[in-house]
Amino acid sequence: MRKYMIATPDDEAHDTLEATLAPSGEGETFSDMAALRSALASRPVDVLFVDYGLLTEGGLSHRDGISAVWQGHPDVEIVILVAPADIRLAVNAVKAGASDYLTYPVNPAEVQLVLERLDKNLILNTELDYLRDQFWNEEALHVVRTNSPVMREAFAKVRQMAGTKTTVLLSGETGTGKSLIAKLIHSHSVRRDAPFVSVHCGAIPDTLIESELFGHEKGAFTGAAKRKIGKFGLAEGGTIFLDEVGTISQSMQVKLLSVLQDKTIQRVGTDQELPVDVRIIAATNDSLIDLCEKGLFRKDLYYRLNVFPIEIPPLRQRKADIVSFAEVFVRHFSLQLGKEITGLHPKTLDAFQHYSWPGNVRELENIIERACILEQDELITPASIPQDIFGHDQDQGQCSGRTDISLSLGRARQNVVDAFERSYLTELLEATHGRIKDAAQWAGVTPRQLHKLMSRHGLQRRDFCPNSKKGN
Repeated sequence: MRKYMIATPDDEAHDTLEATLAPSGEGETFSDMAALRSALASRPVDVLFVDYGLLTEGGLSHRDGISAVWQGHPDVEIVILVAPADIRLAVNAVKAGASDYLTYPVNPAEVQLVLERLDKNLILNTELDYLRDQFWNEEALHVVRTNSPVMREAFAKVRQMAGTKTTVLLSGETGTGKSLIAKLIHSHSVRRDAPFVSVHCGAIPDTLIESELFGHEKGAFTGAAKRKIGKFGLAEGGTIFLDEVGTISQSMQVKLLSVLQDKTIQRVGTDQELPVDVRIIAATNDSLIDLCEKGLFRKDLYYRLNVFPIEIPPLRQRKADIVSFAEVFVRHFSLQLGKEITGLHPKTLDAFQHYSWPGNVRELENIIERACILEQDELITPASIPQDIFGHDQDQGQCSGRTDISLSLGRARQNVVDAFERSYLTELLEATHGRIKDAAQWAGVTPRQLHKLMSRHGLQRRDFCPNSKKGN
């Protein structure tokens, strides 16, 4: 039961606060600051309702008055009482650390609203404190151990917001692990014991996605033989992950916007609005802001989804993690296949470090799985790896070794292009000693285009500057 203290010279406010607070706690009332200070020095308190004039008595600023209260009770919630004409003073006090304010004459309904806000803040702060103290669970540790600064930054953001209800937008190329990050956020949130429901929006036809997300009533359309609860219904109390959210149609964007604004859904075949308590994590491979500029995605929906953006960097920008990822995959598939493969051959590791990984972590996982099936030794040797991985060492005008026909023609062609681009850029930057302007002019592209190509292939200007090489 909470302990309240009320300090105000207004007798009517005294009576209203006492009557409203009685069902939820024990309260004491004071009409002057001296009596309040004496009580604060000897007794605990959870919430203090204090008149602004009393708080600043003796020429104190509201900031000093709040600090004086906090000296003995650092966790007390302070609610300021002011006349309607002095709301600006109350707002300044809230900015200085007070929890909320009420105006005279005190309204019982407004008191209840303040108490509800205080309760929510208390629960949230308690949950966040717990999550900060014991954040990464055992299952997540192999994921979050990273040697990459850009990935550490992404995980720091996950830690900051996982315990909140905030909508999250994950962006990054295909195969970077957005679904894994979404599950990581859910498993470290207060909703971790509720469902995590994943929806690949791009894989659902436009004609079915509304029914898939929101459900439908029996007979709503041809083939609707029974009622369907929908993905939002299945995720009630938990998290829904909307992958490839940029692919949904304009009409569906309007409906999703309504869900974010009103926290309600309508099943197909009914006008009834159903409340939903679901946290939304969305993901996209494309730039939603670019889609907005092209008129393909609603800006209002983008701003609703982009409350807390997290960008997942491609593997080529986090090459320090390639070895650890590869080792995890080797252990997993070796155990699954009943083999005793312990690691990767040095030449294989070297090739992995120089490859551009257009398919990102997913491509690395697939290559390791295939290699574990083929490999007969204790280490993953180059013979078990697709030869296009070694393309950066080969003469681009000739074919060396056999072509990997397990890849699609489009992927095989792209791998050759990637290998050529990286080789070309490397020689170009070496020839120009890392001077971007000269290299761009030589290549017939703009400096901005060159920067994008370098970023794509994990090339850093400093690696080609003469001064940096001397220091190595």
